[in-house]
Amino acid sequence: MVSGGTGYLSSWIVKMLLEDGINVNTTVRDFNDEAKMGHLETPKETSDADLNLFEANLLKPGDFDEPIKGCELVIHTASPYILTGIKNSEEELIQPALEGTTNVLESVNKNPTVKRVVLTSSAVAIYGDTVDIQSIPNGVFTENEWNITSTPDHQPYSYSKTVAEKKAWSLVMQQDQWDLLSINPGWILGPSVSKRTDSMSINTMIEFGNGTYKSGVPKLWTPIVDVRDVATAHIKAGFTPNASGRHIIVSEEATLLDIAKILRKHFGNEYPFPKREAPKFLFWLIAPMYGRIRKYVSRNVGFRIKLDNSYSKSDLNMTFLPIEQTIKEHFNQILDDGLLAKG
Repeated sequence: MVSGGTGYLSSWIVKMLLEDGINVNTTVRDFNDEAKMGHLETPKETSDADLNLFEANLLKPGDFDEPIKGCELVIHTASPYILTGIKNSEEELIQPALEGTTNVLESVNKNPTVKRVVLTSSAVAIYGDTVDIQSIPNGVFTENEWNITSTPDHQPYSYSKTVAEKKAWSLVMQQDQWDLLSINPGWILGPSVSKRTDSMSINTMIEFGNGTYKSGVPKLWTPIVDVRDVATAHIKAGFTPNASGRHIIVSEEATLLDIAKILRKHFGNEYPFPKREAPKFLFWLIAPMYGRIRKYVSRNVGFRIKLDNSYSKSDLNMTFLPIEQTIKEHFNQILDDGLLAKG
């Protein structure tokens, strides 16, 4: 069972599982929203495996009982991904992440066939702000660290992923039927299975090409990983018997300007890609215009970050696509799907 089957990441997980001949149950929020479900029809037509769709609400206890029934593996990906424009963090982020994880795992406990749960967490459950790197031994984040600086008012998305993952680890300790693995990816980029534009990753890539950042970008380092690698990590976590624990899923770290340089290398000057980094003090002044608070700028802009992905390589036998390929193919797909006018 894969929760949130219409999502940017979960769509790839469902697609790959079906191509491997594995039967999949997946949940959607609303059967009537055909625009978000259309891509789920294609895998059904090209695979001998069965795909069964269920309507389920993360906040409704018991809604996942039927989708999970008879399944051995549960991959829980569904959780809101909102970074800006948040009006009520408790309602928009924390409650769906925390209660959603609780409800899914309570349904798992009702189904004795389930042997393993793979949870989509995030690298932001490991750190809250890039400045946190200064307090970490050797200056490299590992799976041993937890985000202790995010709150409902500061970095609420990061806070929501942290409390949801912690809740999952507390619930797994209360039983011995199933085990738990978490996948902790960095910023997920790469081509999408669907043409949805409400993914933060897809929307951000569109903004690189539509002039939103033409005046410059902040010097912001971020860990990047291809969506296809993250999907593969979930599947390997589900089907590697001796795998365990948390897994940082990151290809490499880069700045926003690094991304712009890759885009310009492959697409030239046809699009208004940013060419410079804005001074930190300037971005601090205008941050509210971009939906950011100034505390975020103070604690993130200008600080280099490093995450150790060695455990995912050894435990899950992961390899990672280079970010240049990820960014190039992501932007190409946006153009091919008509989400951005060609230059």
